[in-house]
Amino acid sequence: MTDRPDILIAMRPALFDQLFAEAQQRRLRALGEITLQPYTDNLDEAQLTRLIGGRDIVITCWGTPRFSDAVLAAADRLRLIAHSAGTIKRLLPPPVFAAGRRVTHAAEAMAIPVAETTLLLILLCLRRFHKIDRAFKDEGWAAARALGPGSELEGARVGIIGAGHTGRKVIQKLGALGAVLWLYDPYVSEVQAATLGARKVDLETLLRECPLVSLHAPSTAETYRMLGAEQISWLQDGAIFINTARTHLIDEAALLAELQSGRISAALDVFENEPLPDESPYRQLDNVIITPHMAAVTEQAYRRQGQIITDEIDSFLSAGKLRYEVTRDMLDTMA
Repeated sequence: MTDRPDILIAMRPALFDQLFAEAQQRRLRALGEITLQPYTDNLDEAQLTRLIGGRDIVITCWGTPRFSDAVLAAADRLRLIAHSAGTIKRLLPPPVFAAGRRVTHAAEAMAIPVAETTLLLILLCLRRFHKIDRAFKDEGWAAARALGPGSELEGARVGIIGAGHTGRKVIQKLGALGAVLWLYDPYVSEVQAATLGARKVDLETLLRECPLVSLHAPSTAETYRMLGAEQISWLQDGAIFINTARTHLIDEAALLAELQSGRISAALDVFENEPLPDESPYRQLDNVIITPHMAAVTEQAYRRQGQIITDEIDSFLSAGKLRYEVTRDMLDTMA
């Protein structure tokens, strides 16, 4: 390129500073002419429409509005949308990919903390240290010891639903600790599953045979409430269910009923209504660990998001290549 590209930062300035370290901001300024949105709040569609004209690259994030027909009509020079977060499908109607426009995202940045959180929650549920901590503080040493022994992860059969960015990281981490891994993902072959370190099985077999199940499927039309009342009933008595993915994957009322019965236990980072209401029954259940949708929230993940997007823009401008490119054909199976 002979002309410096024009790069629009279509996110709140405070969020840009949180994700992009000073070193990455300097790199972006060296790569092109930077325009930071002039609003402290998230853009609306009309504002994005006014700003996008003449821009070669747009960096988006949480809060960026959908690329509507009006936005795309104004995007006369747009060649790359670089989404500095994970879930991107909400931004992208099919016409985005017309006229050679390309898309990339930073979902890989959040796979590490979500996988680590999943591992943490699995270990807490197996060893019940959250209950032990509470009993020790409230009732003393003897009461905590009276809760009895927990269970080990090594040798335990763990069912993983979904082998996307996060699911693969979870498989990697659990496998390193000696867990026996079963996988349900209709888009992964038996050979691919074996390469990952897991055994490919159907969903019913996984739910019936794995005493510990962790959900990592993308939220799509195909996966909406893939775990309904019938599927949840297949879980073993005493099973542990982990959800650090999306609540739309499960019939939350059916899950809550099973948890209230005491038949299974769970650790949940996502909920149908967020913020979780103060009166939510989840708050009263001692067989459920709840966290406020924070599985991906680490300082390192934030900075990694900015690093990935800066690297992607650099690679796109210098060689026309994208490591984490999103294509039209990928959308149906992506979050």
